Amino acid sequence: MSKVFSAHAVSVDGYISGRDPSDGDGGFDRGLGDAPMLFDWYSDGDTPSQMFGGFRLSAPSARFFDALAARVGAAVAGRATYEHSGHWGGDGPHPTARLFVLSHRPAPEISASQTLVTTGIEDAIAAAREAAGDKDVGLMGGGVVTSALAAGLVDELILHQVPILLGGGRPFFQALPEHVQLKLVESIPAPGVTHLRYQVVR
Repeated sequence: MSKVFSAHAVSVDGYISGRDPSDGDGGFDRGLGDAPMLFDWYSDGDTPSQMFGGFRLSAPSARFFDALAARVGAAVAGRATYEHSGHWGGDGPHPTARLFVLSHRPAPEISASQTLVTTGIEDAIAAAREAAGDKDVGLMGGGVVTSALAAGLVDELILHQVPILLGGGRPFFQALPEHVQLKLVESIPAPGVTHLRYQVVR
């Protein structure tokens, strides 16, 4: 069966955006507030990504990032992430994976290549699994990841940890009903970021 995982750039104190997430130019960095440096490692290297055109990473980051991206057959994003990303221009965050948007309200801007799911995280992940086939499902956004963790649906968490303390902003994880035990299975240090892959222990 395919795995469900999330991979996100975070500060050491656990934030995925800065203090004012309304900042940004409406493009990739919209919603990052005063913390665009969380994604500097996407472009400060000399190794082009084989999956995402325009990304130039350090060699260790490129290997790790492209291996993760190759696993993804479908993606599930929350409504806030979808809005902050400018609807990905009607496409999705991944060049080949279909996007499923989890929302509790209508989204008239949803395109023909995107799917709106309004009936909860379980249905969104089930639909994404079907679309992914033998590949994995990637989760985007703190609300989606927290809901999936609470439902026991997450297999792995990958944190691209950037060595900065933001001191405020939008945290990656929201309140959970109980503890979630993790096992560190891989740690890849790279310039400007450390890639941490955790298995969710059940």
